[in-house]
Amino acid sequence: MGGQNARRGYDRDETEAQRLDRNYGEQLQELRVAQTGVQILFAFLLTIAFQQRFAALSSVQRGLYVGTLVCATVAAALFIAPVAMHRLFFRRRLKDELVTFTGRMAALGLVFLALTMLGSVLLIVDLVSGAVAAWIVTALLACLFAVVWYLLPYRLRAPGGALRRPDSDRDPA
Repeated sequence: MGGQNARRGYDRDETEAQRLDRNYGEQLQELRVAQTGVQILFAFLLTIAFQQRFAALSSVQRGLYVGTLVCATVAAALFIAPVAMHRLFFRRRLKDELVTFTGRMAALGLVFLALTMLGSVLLIVDLVSGAVAAWIVTALLACLFAVVWYLLPYRLRAPGGALRRPDSDRDPA
């Protein structure tokens, strides 16, 4: 590894199988972070229904609660799905398919995690400060999620993006 490739610092001396193992390991680390967050939020949502004040929720607030709870459940299912898939694919030489599946589940899980977080904020701010404040705060947070979770990473990885080196011509993953 010399010359231009060494300067980039991304090229690795690894087989395709090693690359897939590394990519899968990195994906699992990402899922651990997201899964922990969604599990804590899910547990919080489960306890809300047993609070005295829950009976005072309007039908719209109850619908928002149920929708948020469902989004948390879907997020958890998506983040845990790669574990089940790994069990089914184990020793079947399907690591490439597993890495692809895991990436898709993680991306979709993040969408539902964002919806869960936004639904939770909408419900709580609505209870504390009213509907107008709730919608304003939630809309601003939705913009924040869109920018830092999707738009900024997409822009930075695109050709000519701020994190791309001029001599980088391929995806290092």
